[in-house]
Amino acid sequence: NRGFTEMHCMSGHSNFVSCVCIIPPSDLYPRGLIATGGNDHNICIFTVDNPAPLYVLKGHKNTVCSLSSGKFGTLLSGSWDTTAKVWLNDRCMMTLKGHTAAVWAVKILPEQGLMLTGSADKTIKLWKAGRCERTLTGHEDCVRGLAILSEMEFLSCANDASVRRWQISGECLQVYYGHTNYIYSISVFPQCEDFVTTGEDRSLRIWKKGECAQTIRLPAQSVWCCCVLDNGDIVVGASDGIIRVFTESLERTASAEEIQAFENELSQASIDPKTGDLGDINADDLPGKEDLKDPGTRDGQTRLIKDNGKVEAYQWSVSEKRWIKIGDVVGSSGATQQTSGKVLYEGKEYDYVFTIDVHESACSYKLPYNITDDPWLTAYNFLRKNDLNPMFLDQVAKFIMDNTKGQTLSASAQFSDPFTGAGRYVPGSSSGSSTIPAADPFTGAGRYVPGSASNSNSVAPVGGVDPYTGMGAYQSAAVEVENIYFPKKDAVTFDQANPTQILGKLKELNGTATEEHKLTEDDLIVLGKLLSATCNTSAEKPTAQQLQTLWRAVNWPEDIVFPALDILRLSVRHPTVNENFCSEKDHIQFIILLLKFLNPKGKQANQLLALRTLCNCFVRQAGQKLMMEQRDEIMTQAIEMKSGNNKNIHIALATLTLNYAVCLHKVNNIEGKAQCLSVISTVMEVVQDLEAIFRLLVALGTLISDDTNAVQLAKSLGVDSQIKKYASVSEPAKVKECCRFVLNLL
Repeated sequence: NRGFTEMHCMSGHSNFVSCVCIIPPSDLYPRGLIATGGNDHNICIFTVDNPAPLYVLKGHKNTVCSLSSGKFGTLLSGSWDTTAKVWLNDRCMMTLKGHTAAVWAVKILPEQGLMLTGSADKTIKLWKAGRCERTLTGHEDCVRGLAILSEMEFLSCANDASVRRWQISGECLQVYYGHTNYIYSISVFPQCEDFVTTGEDRSLRIWKKGECAQTIRLPAQSVWCCCVLDNGDIVVGASDGIIRVFTESLERTASAEEIQAFENELSQASIDPKTGDLGDINADDLPGKEDLKDPGTRDGQTRLIKDNGKVEAYQWSVSEKRWIKIGDVVGSSGATQQTSGKVLYEGKEYDYVFTIDVHESACSYKLPYNITDDPWLTAYNFLRKNDLNPMFLDQVAKFIMDNTKGQTLSASAQFSDPFTGAGRYVPGSSSGSSTIPAADPFTGAGRYVPGSASNSNSVAPVGGVDPYTGMGAYQSAAVEVENIYFPKKDAVTFDQANPTQILGKLKELNGTATEEHKLTEDDLIVLGKLLSATCNTSAEKPTAQQLQTLWRAVNWPEDIVFPALDILRLSVRHPTVNENFCSEKDHIQFIILLLKFLNPKGKQANQLLALRTLCNCFVRQAGQKLMMEQRDEIMTQAIEMKSGNNKNIHIALATLTLNYAVCLHKVNNIEGKAQCLSVISTVMEVVQDLEAIFRLLVALGTLISDDTNAVQLAKSLGVDSQIKKYASVSEPAKVKECCRFVLNLL
């Protein structure tokens, strides 16, 4: 077979076609699909045997110039409108915004949920679950092409005539020079790291082991695109409108006449000497090999060498591509556990470094631990890192807790009141905790429920209680557990309250307020009445005067506002208050106020109470409507709260996501679900508190229940691999059970 024949001509665009991409076969389309992006702003999807489009994807506002397909039917598109879009079947799931110029190149990475975009703004962005994780800089002109080497590495080419090799962590590992003009396209050979490039210097270049091994000149100025086929042949498309295929295989080589015709064309092509097409850059002039022979792999990497009996330290500079001497090594770190209170392990300081002996392998392993860490998660990671049997999880976690005497750092230490000590009012602190797991997985152990409602829905703990440890008895896996977790039908709220303490704190802080903010005695009485009216202790309806006073109080300065925010959190559950703040008239000011507190640099008490207020808005129709209308804004701001280490804030953030999932399950809005899945995936990465994890799992289960599109999207974001580890958590059992139900759906 020496050639290709045209099967049919597909048409569906009203102007030029700028990119083409194959969507792999699926159950529905066993021969796969073909996607094309055009100057008419559209993407057409074709079946292999029909010249008319199956469907057209509309949404971009300018030329669609790059496409990449992923698993589970996902398609990524890049456009001159500076955005990239993620499509699932015929729907747009997410829009990736962040570039400031055309997105010339897009690629979906093999690790689920990771995507790359390259832009005319000279940067490459790595996206995880629809959020920009990092921006890679280094190219000095428009980025034109991307190619994947492995799960961890990729290549980029640009108008600066260079190819760069990157790690997804952001380090540039190598820069390749050879082209003398713009490089438009790059493609990797199957099962190896060799690659090909084409550009504006009339050439196709083949790179092996990091060197340009072969340059093939073409009789056209611009060689727009290249592609390596599965059999290793190289296909190029050029500005003379001809597609050429190059091969190493003798069976597939063109006839002598065709080769002669190609050489004649080449010899007649006119080359403008000003383009510098023939001059290659001399590799010896490039920096990077002066000091140490082997290049480093990342910026700031250090290497020690011995020279004339002296130990010297060098550091790798990516920008200068060379090893720079940073000093002579004259002894090791002087810090010991006695002087710093910390133990050094693998270059980092820890509160403890335990030696764990494992009988089954007769080896001992080091286990570093900080008292701020979660013992269960540390134990889980330790077992996974050392490939040890997960059966040891309980033992190792117990060992950590016994040997650290249960030391942990309190998340709310910053509110410590030197005068009133432990009995003080701390926003969002919960009442005494009990070790008996309550039946309701949300309001369960250690949370307080308002008024008499606390006992109305309590049921005996599932599985009984061990009389010795007070923990849930061990149940064998044979017992069929019923899914009581999702899809969740109602919003989860934060109801615990101690009105006396809240009002006491409000009074105390009112004493420190400036004249313009100070409330009168009458105002304080008014707020007391509002609090009792909304905490079910009186049958009175909140009045307009009470609501006006509350609005003044929540506009207090940031350092004293938290008791007023706590009153807002509790009262917004009441139909009158909910209607007042969330209705058409005032809702914008209300949202602006709450979002102002969701500032990563703000006070944690305010962040926590603003999140809890947003959660409680979902209790009533008006609040739900407002939350859904402002979803994009609220979620974008709320996700910034993931970066702290306050578990109460993480629980509130997870609850907000869960309440959105409850609403989205009812209306089945796939773009809303996509945003929620993205938030769940992003927050799962950083949160360690198991109650927060549990609420995220319930949110995930609720989002994907009865929706195959949402299941596909969750898989394409790699959520299944993210949550697997929670299927083996032993306490609380609800985490493991809920996780297994979610994994069954995925």
